Amino acid sequence: MSEADDKREQINYISVDSAPKRFAGPVSEWQAPRMLLLFTALATLQLWAINTELAGQVFPNHDYVFSPHKGRHAISIRIFLISFFISFASFSNGGPQGRTLFGLDMTLTFLVGCASFDLANAVAHAVIGSSFSLHFSAIASGLFGFAIYSFKLLERGLMPARIRIEHIPVSQMRAFLRLGVTLAIAAAVAIWVGGMDLYVVTVMRQWTLLGGIGPGVFLFLPVLFGQLYLLAIYDVLTAKTPKFNPPVSVIVPAHNESYIIKDTINAMDRAAVHYGGEVHILIMNNNSTDDTEDIARETLAACKAAKGRVINVPKPGKSNALNAGLDACETEFLVRVDADTLVGEDNFTRAMPYFTNAQVGVVGGVPVPPGGALFDRARLLEVLVKHGFYSVAMGAVNGVVGIPGMFVVYRTHHPRYLGGFVEGMNGEDTDISLRIGELGFHSVVDPKIRYISEVPSSYSHMREQRMRWFRSIYHISSRCRDLIYGPNKTLRGKVILPYMLINSARRAMLVPLIIYGGLEWGLRFNPDSPILWQSIIAVTTGAPAIMAVAASLLNGVPKGILALPEYLLFRVLRAYFTLESMLSILVDVEGEDLEHVIRLDIVPDKPIRVA
Repeated sequence: MSEADDKREQINYISVDSAPKRFAGPVSEWQAPRMLLLFTALATLQLWAINTELAGQVFPNHDYVFSPHKGRHAISIRIFLISFFISFASFSNGGPQGRTLFGLDMTLTFLVGCASFDLANAVAHAVIGSSFSLHFSAIASGLFGFAIYSFKLLERGLMPARIRIEHIPVSQMRAFLRLGVTLAIAAAVAIWVGGMDLYVVTVMRQWTLLGGIGPGVFLFLPVLFGQLYLLAIYDVLTAKTPKFNPPVSVIVPAHNESYIIKDTINAMDRAAVHYGGEVHILIMNNNSTDDTEDIARETLAACKAAKGRVINVPKPGKSNALNAGLDACETEFLVRVDADTLVGEDNFTRAMPYFTNAQVGVVGGVPVPPGGALFDRARLLEVLVKHGFYSVAMGAVNGVVGIPGMFVVYRTHHPRYLGGFVEGMNGEDTDISLRIGELGFHSVVDPKIRYISEVPSSYSHMREQRMRWFRSIYHISSRCRDLIYGPNKTLRGKVILPYMLINSARRAMLVPLIIYGGLEWGLRFNPDSPILWQSIIAVTTGAPAIMAVAASLLNGVPKGILALPEYLLFRVLRAYFTLESMLSILVDVEGEDLEHVIRLDIVPDKPIRVA
């Protein structure tokens, strides 16, 4: 174990980026538990009331359903969502008036939408004698509720202002062809499996929580992303990989990193030896109060291949350090490395040849944990799934949104052209990668580029990190909402960003959903409910376990499967941190019109072209 590993448990990282003062407020460790207690009380009361004899005459489907649906559902999803909306708004970060209006906005919008859906269903039943099933209604209501939560939080939360996203159209024929074919195959497989009259299919259909989703729907996304992953690997294997080692600058923002900065610099020096080209290391000492600066200077002076210097950046904030490094960069290519990242020996050597293709703008890889600490085994599976599988797969259709700043390579001109790294919000790394992509350049995630990235070893450090990370999707979506609401039909803006927002909502609701499933199963107010205890377990184990095993095998790390139980528990903890992160967002009294352009940041007039 290295000296850095020995000191990890002593770290309680905090910075101005932990909670940007304009957009986030403090969240006590008791705020989410109190919210969950209120949620449990509201849900219990409504479940009891909806299943009384009197309410049963108005709502025979044991939920706030206003039309004749066929069949039954696993849980009363509308009661769940209303209970969540009210309890979340009650403990959100804002004044009494802001919280009240936020809760009313979510609840009333949801009820109006559900009533409209039910009215259309009732009309269809009266006119043609056919209607949607209650099973379908539950699924649709759930997705609608996720979307309302995400976009109302985006609308009423204090968020970064909208900017104009410069979009340079390039041919997407290959990407859309691939996406169309893989979607068709995934749908065909889902329909085929869903229609099988097999015992295992029947059991799988019963063992899911949200509206009884069956195995066909269950398999759709894994089959889709599995195909995209194979296409992306084909692209990596067939990409030109000549020796290409131009001079590069490595900027390393460092704030109180004395415990690891020596190891970080030495790892880059070893990578420079392997690379063979000039490597200039710029340690951006960002308002450190320890001896980061002295250790960095001493270590740089002892490097064998790399050259470097320390630049003091007194203004706190990672983006301030990054922009100072961007100003100091004198090479065509720029590598961003976090101060707690140990790059692999071949990282520069593998990454740089991609830039012989003039259409490539960003290159990244897969972080791996150092091992030995509390969360490291679970983190290994997490990165294999997220970075080693999903991010790689999205590269097949040029759909990568962001590449994490732990290790990422840019053409220096691009961040400069875009005005540098955004300051005062979370997600500056995703923001810059996203905008480079919209300029028409590809983002490549090579699963063979692996580097060691620190994993928090204490609960408090992990909580701080994840609240910062999970809040970033809202900051990015607000700042880059020009992609969502603007006229340009881009995959990132019209599909991926909205999906990421809805997925964030799903994750924030996971712990309440588990509690709610337990209430439905344990209290048995509704004797017709088909919910089983297995359904509650399945919501955290089914698809996540399958994807984790597949990602481990595809990435050549079968030992990761041994960490599956820890990973599944970590996913629940991660969902809880997501809930806390959303509670930190400052809620305003008045909602913002997301489609209205409040301010357009100035973008240089000089066009940038894809060669």
